[in-house]
Amino acid sequence: MEKNTDNMSIQKDFLWLILFLIVFINGFEAGGYQASLWNIGQHYDLSVTTMGLFASVELFATMLAPLILGSWADRTSKAKSISILLLLQFIAAFIILLTNASELFIFGVFFLGLTTSALQFISIAALADAYPVSGNRKIGYITSMYALGALVSPLVVSFYLSKGMSWRTLFALLSLGSLVSLIGINKSRNQLKDHIIVEEQNSPTGNNQSSFMIGGILLLCVIMCIYVGFENGFTFFVDTLFKDTLNSDLGKYALSLYWAVMIPSRVFSGHFASKAKNILITAIISIPVVTIILANCNSSILVLLLCIPLGLASGAIYPCVLNTMFPLAGKKTATATGMITTATGIGGVVFTALTGFLGDYFGLNIAMIIISIFFIISLNCAILAFKIGDKNY
Repeated sequence: MEKNTDNMSIQKDFLWLILFLIVFINGFEAGGYQASLWNIGQHYDLSVTTMGLFASVELFATMLAPLILGSWADRTSKAKSISILLLLQFIAAFIILLTNASELFIFGVFFLGLTTSALQFISIAALADAYPVSGNRKIGYITSMYALGALVSPLVVSFYLSKGMSWRTLFALLSLGSLVSLIGINKSRNQLKDHIIVEEQNSPTGNNQSSFMIGGILLLCVIMCIYVGFENGFTFFVDTLFKDTLNSDLGKYALSLYWAVMIPSRVFSGHFASKAKNILITAIISIPVVTIILANCNSSILVLLLCIPLGLASGAIYPCVLNTMFPLAGKKTATATGMITTATGIGGVVFTALTGFLGDYFGLNIAMIIISIFFIISLNCAILAFKIGDKNY
């Protein structure tokens, strides 16, 4: 065991704060863009179909980024990669801020989606690399930052729009956030990180092996694909359930509650990363059980309350998957995190479409029950992934 008692170095260490800020801004961008889409459509005189295409440009870029930038980030310094992407993010947001041309707007949104997606998974990988001792706890916090950004952004958008400010304010805030993050990452990249270095086998995020366990990582990708697909379908399902079946105005509150409880859930999962296996298995089993109960409820208050355990279970999956993945990734942490990010995009597209298709034929209640049953596949994937991990420690 080796100790570093340089208190000045400890005080200077703020890389983790910059990485948290980057992921928060990415969540803020995602939620804020969706909240601003109607106003953007009014400005550019878009039809509903065209507004959907505007939204899909960002989603496409979000899915594309991990495929083309994951291995690049592993070959390059992650700090350098983040700096380049932050500069591109600043330029993209600034272009949107200044232009009135729809073509340039689409160009800016594409690069905004590309950079925010890449910055998220590279920042998470950089956190795991830079903090082999405390990274397991920090993973819980950094994943909660995205949820926090997505949660507060619609409130911020609603506030400044109600004050008569333009929808472009969102992109001014994003430009400012990118610039602050760019300065911060360049100021912090040479600072010492974890100051009490222990044997890496004691740390769930320590990369104890040089090999890249692609089989285990692909199994975790399946879990994330199903989880994000369920999450997207559920958010649509709950709002519709309250309006059409329960005749209640509590749908928006239920959605906010569902997202809000994810934040402490992810923090908790990070703090107890050594129990990632048990937490992940419990969450995977809990989601379909709670969903089946919820889909058969006729009380709006009960459905609202059931969103709490469902949000807690949903929030635990992402940090548990990441803390399980890092020991399987070897030195290719950005590549592995990028694979996970791609899987989430695929799940969001495929399972959301499947939810709508099943909803048309069987009703949304039955559709959500069917989608939740896919977690049986997730359970088997988790068990196999843990077995692969156990064989390689």
